[in-house]
Amino acid sequence: MDTNLPVTSQPRIVIIGCGFAGLRLAKDLADSPVQVVVIDRNNYHNFQPLLYQVATGALEADSIAYPIRKIFAGQQNFFFRMADVERVDTGRNTVVTNIGEIRYDHLVVATGSLTNYFGLDSIERNAMQIKSIPNALNLRSYLFQNFEKALLTEDPAQRQALLNVVVVGGGPTGVEICGSLAEMRKDVLPQDYPELDLKQMEIYLVESGEEVLGPMSKDSQVQAKQYLEDMGIHVRLNMKAQRFESGKLYYSETEYIRTENLIWAAGVNGAAVEGLPEAAVARNKRINVDTVNRVLGFQNVYAIGDVANMVTEEMPRGYPMLAPVAIQQAEQLADNFKRLFQGEALKPFKYLNKGSMAIVGRNRAVVDLPGNRHFGGFLGWLTWLFVHLLTLVGFRNKVVTLVGWAISYFSSDKALRLIIRPYKRNDFKDDKGKPSAQQNASTPQYNPRCPCLLPL
Repeated sequence: MDTNLPVTSQPRIVIIGCGFAGLRLAKDLADSPVQVVVIDRNNYHNFQPLLYQVATGALEADSIAYPIRKIFAGQQNFFFRMADVERVDTGRNTVVTNIGEIRYDHLVVATGSLTNYFGLDSIERNAMQIKSIPNALNLRSYLFQNFEKALLTEDPAQRQALLNVVVVGGGPTGVEICGSLAEMRKDVLPQDYPELDLKQMEIYLVESGEEVLGPMSKDSQVQAKQYLEDMGIHVRLNMKAQRFESGKLYYSETEYIRTENLIWAAGVNGAAVEGLPEAAVARNKRINVDTVNRVLGFQNVYAIGDVANMVTEEMPRGYPMLAPVAIQQAEQLADNFKRLFQGEALKPFKYLNKGSMAIVGRNRAVVDLPGNRHFGGFLGWLTWLFVHLLTLVGFRNKVVTLVGWAISYFSSDKALRLIIRPYKRNDFKDDKGKPSAQQNASTPQYNPRCPCLLPL
């Protein structure tokens, strides 16, 4: 199939993925004498840090998504193709997609990350994830479907399982969705389900480490944990999920938490593309790159963002999979492309840490700034709102999100608790032995990028 891309004398830079890194790189190349081709399986850019608000009914999906073609309207050197990338053929400088082959002079892999289940098959098959808009919509439907079922069951144990929610992973995503669920339990569900005794609804945050928000400061970790506990969330540290079946999450051979609502936010792998040699891909599926984000062993193939594994003396385990890193790598690579075409030496990447933050609930957030400065509470909450609003793509999205937040704040209500597209989970006990790739779902479980901490 012909992808109908114009043939020019300008070098063609093909970018796979339009997350934070791919988007910023394509925009920063707007004035360069190159042809920029972006490939993504979705025709929208997804603002993933707010996915959890879509999942819990605080925002609608179109508040955090923006059409890729509209973002780049007027950029003359930009071309977009909506496609699934099947593999790259580095010998022929070609990307093989489901709509045809696309030739490149320079290739940039910006595919982000995928959920890592650490080999726990029963959890991979049964848990809900929150890595994409389809994931978030599935989770929203599934939660409210289970509340409806809880109204009908006469079995106390089954009702408890339908009401309980367990979130595995104490990073920003896990903390934020737990806080949002606790506010929903307090302000929203009693209005919709007065027949249910919502005091029975328990929310658990399960973390295998010693603290929540591992990448943040000790002050933020302690404060966030206190916020969670004040909101009635059971924080279970040093606890590892082992399997999930028959409405029970086992954390030992015999001990379990009864739940039908397991949300997995415990880890990510890089989303490496097929076709790269094994030596170029690390164990965690991230792509090994040098200090200018060039894939090891290649001169014209690069990786940026979560999928890039840049190991340096300062970062022996690679740079963290955060939005600020992805954005800064994209900016540096755009500058290096300009240097390359002018015959100048490339500059190595240096990360400037501007701080990080996480929200727990209304008037509750934690913020870390360089120089061991920390603050939280209402000021931290306002800072979190401002930064996220500023970072959203599109004026309409900013306005819609601000209005939605204002309504939720003053009315303590989340109006988007609609089951428009019912979600059916295939239970492990019914499909035992069946490869997870064959499990049917109502929507594709695609994970373009992970939700991550935003820069200040």
